[in-house]
Amino acid sequence: QVQLVESGGGLVQAGGSLRLSCAASGSIFSIDDMGWYRQAPGKQRELVALITRYGSTNYADSVKGRFTISRDNAKNTVYLQMNSLKPEDTAVYYCNADRVLTTTRTYQNSWGQGTQVTVSS
Repeated sequence: QVQLVESGGGLVQAGGSLRLSCAASGSIFSIDDMGWYRQAPGKQRELVALITRYGSTNYADSVKGRFTISRDNAKNTVYLQMNSLKPEDTAVYYCNADRVLTTTRTYQNSWGQGTQVTVSS
């Protein structure tokens, strides 16, 4: 079983910054992709940023130039640095780990519980 625990959400004024962290734990051998998704009220969950185990990244157009995703493979942790935040960034942010190879040689996809980010205007 793989668990993801997020931290770092909160309330910030427009133009401010927040840093989200997500630590994966459990019987992990390796993790291929780690990413951040968000879901605003009344909207579908959407990809914010993705990073492969080799460091390749992909961002939603709406956050390019403002958000930066990074990871520490040794700690099985992914980060999301969010700068120049806008009210439309308000959402619950979820961490995802895809193609997690466990020590029992099975693959899992895991989600965190979500952390609220609120940007006031």
